[in-house]
Amino acid sequence: ASFPLLCFRSPLVAPLVFGLVLLAPFTQPSTVTQPNFVLLLADDLGIGDVGCYGNDTIRTPNIDRLAKEGVKLTQHIAAAPLCTPSRAAFLTGRYPLRSGMDAINDYRVIFWNAGSGGLPPNETTFAKILQHQGYSTGLIGKWHQGVNCESRNDHCHHPLKHGFDYFYGMPFTLISDCQPTETPEMDRAFRRKLWLSTQMIGLVTLTAVLGRLTGLISVHWRTLACLAGFSFLFFISWFSSYGFVRYWNCIMMRNHGITEQPMVTDRTTSLILRESISFIERNKHKPFLLFLSFLHSHTPLLTTEEFLGRSRHGLYGDNVEEMDWMVGQVLDAIDKEGLKDTTLVYFASDHGGWLERQEGTRQLGGWNGIYKGGKAMGGWEGGIRVPGIFRWPGVLPAGTVIDEPTSLMDIYPTVVQLAGGAVPQDRVIDGRDLLPLLRGTAVHSQHEFLFHYCGVHLHAVRWHQKDTGAVWKAHYMTPIFSPPGAGACYDRGFCPCFGEGVTHHEPPLLFELSQDPSEAKPLSADTEPLFDTVIRRIGRAIEEHRRTLTPVPEQLSVSNVVWKPWLQPCCGTFPFCWCDKESDK
Repeated sequence: ASFPLLCFRSPLVAPLVFGLVLLAPFTQPSTVTQPNFVLLLADDLGIGDVGCYGNDTIRTPNIDRLAKEGVKLTQHIAAAPLCTPSRAAFLTGRYPLRSGMDAINDYRVIFWNAGSGGLPPNETTFAKILQHQGYSTGLIGKWHQGVNCESRNDHCHHPLKHGFDYFYGMPFTLISDCQPTETPEMDRAFRRKLWLSTQMIGLVTLTAVLGRLTGLISVHWRTLACLAGFSFLFFISWFSSYGFVRYWNCIMMRNHGITEQPMVTDRTTSLILRESISFIERNKHKPFLLFLSFLHSHTPLLTTEEFLGRSRHGLYGDNVEEMDWMVGQVLDAIDKEGLKDTTLVYFASDHGGWLERQEGTRQLGGWNGIYKGGKAMGGWEGGIRVPGIFRWPGVLPAGTVIDEPTSLMDIYPTVVQLAGGAVPQDRVIDGRDLLPLLRGTAVHSQHEFLFHYCGVHLHAVRWHQKDTGAVWKAHYMTPIFSPPGAGACYDRGFCPCFGEGVTHHEPPLLFELSQDPSEAKPLSADTEPLFDTVIRRIGRAIEEHRRTLTPVPEQLSVSNVVWKPWLQPCCGTFPFCWCDKESDK
């Protein structure tokens, strides 16, 4: 008999098939339709800065609404504690050292638009896979994954080479140098040394010239000319880059074209919001991926007049509240176009808040709640534990809280599989599909171990012991706080990954995060019967993990991060790079 006849004849089979038909759209939403994706990624936002994660003084009603209508992750982990490597991991689903996007030196992020390092062309982002699945893909906001390799216009690292159909935003990252009224931020200590060296060389030259003129020093004029030439060349060698940071790094692009050089910061927020909403409106009739990569809440904390002075946390709080308002505007645009039920919205931060970022008495960095450490610290929770919120009405249960280890790298396989694509099989993908966990069909995260790097240096490892529910974390290196006991590296501005600024632990510091999330009470063999067992198991996991690593070119090597004038994006004839096409409109 045919299958339909069999169904009607069997009183048991008919209800079963009917139930499967009803259940199918929920268990396999990607087979019914390809959802839209709106990925919202904040910059330097601390987990303690958001209302639904415990902050009761900074107002974030729209982010809180996302959590109320969706799923909130309380143990969502960035793969790195700084922008460039964390975002590389987010885009590729792989630890950043697999793509060469983590540093062996102190230059731990892309430093110049005119550097030659960046996300390698052979890396496959989730945007590239969705593009092949028929999605319209757009990136609005911050990139910070490099621009060019060998020439000014090869755009080998550009978003359009990595799967995005449309790009509007900063190829670099927002820094205080972009705001003429702010104190320069980029390589501040190194610049001071260069200025001091220039002044000393200039003083020596001037003294020699005066000595020759007064007859106190017997020196040939040719020697003085060479000394003066050296002084001038030394000054030009560094001032040609550091003296024009605002022109070289603070630019806005639309696709391959530069629209503002330097950027006009007063209108940046409104333009990014306008572009984001316009992208949704243009692509509402087909599946789309919008990656809105906020410039908030990175210094110099660009904030419009409407939000200045509104919060109880100074300029930083004003900036966070403005970002929350932008989230609300994007959500309203989704609702207006009738896309709410067919759009998966995700909100997170690229890493923890920057504790050391201060100007005088002003705190310009974020707050990481109960968690120790912050930005640039690869092991402590405050540097890597971030907000993580998903909303997809009708598919994900509203008001759900999940306290399982998850990673920003998990977005990659989750988005790819929902779009009907396939995760690459020719490389290691470290992310795991989150949909079973988000929907409640799985109890535990698929991550047993997560490895916490600071640059290429392994600082800590997390082991989720699923049979007991324990979350162990072993620290092999930790930064030395300065001043001692301060909780951050205030004397340096950033905590280092290696060298004299870190402490090596043998045996490792061990914490049980489900009992001690603040990492305040390290365990020992005397206080924890399982100490040796846990350390041995984590040690074996490290050995297994390291066997999966293969050598790749270092994208953040000194030769790749230095400023190269022939790679500088320029909207005029180099070095006369200036334009304002937004004003021309």
